[in-house]
Amino acid sequence: MDDRHMAEIIRLLEKELKKRELPIVSQLAHERRNPFEILISTLLSLRTKDEVTAAATERLFALASTPEEMLRLSEEEIQKAIYPVGFYRNKAGTILQVCRELIARFHSLVPETLEELLTLKGVGRKTANLVVSLGFNGAGLCVDTHVHRISNRLGYVGTKTPEETEFALREKLPVKYWSRYNTLLVAFGRNACRPVSPLCSDCPVAALCDRIGVTKSR
Repeated sequence: MDDRHMAEIIRLLEKELKKRELPIVSQLAHERRNPFEILISTLLSLRTKDEVTAAATERLFALASTPEEMLRLSEEEIQKAIYPVGFYRNKAGTILQVCRELIARFHSLVPETLEELLTLKGVGRKTANLVVSLGFNGAGLCVDTHVHRISNRLGYVGTKTPEETEFALREKLPVKYWSRYNTLLVAFGRNACRPVSPLCSDCPVAALCDRIGVTKSR
């Protein structure tokens, strides 16, 4: 698949996205581009449904919206605010440690580079890339299971893991698409291009898809 076909796929998915809800972190970035809130929201969203993350972030940011304010809360208070997100006890501890590091090492500001973000406790490539792209409108390329699966299903890359997919996309996908690629494919993957039995009969990009690995569809 060449860049021309990918450009058409992205155009069609942009049109399709108007019918769908944005992923929760993308919604937050759309409403207010606050790197700290995007970082914390992304940490909360891992292995958690969007509706749970949305409610948890609203409760937490009502109590604290800066690293200094967050450190005035106890770990138990943060746990109570973010429950029932997945691994809420661990995430409460991670949030406090991240806030300490932001204050001590970055003057209370969220760093703008992928390399610096990856030095923070609990921040992996997915989180760091999302903060770069949504928090700073930078060249972040966030690859989760949806992006990994669909990029391979389309035949655009041939990789085994999300990390391999990220590096393959960095080599192939034009930079101008990076910031939107995750949002488009996550929304599309949740609603149509599902892991099992995708809705190929009602897919806006079916004519451009190689359907790699699809054995059963609807």
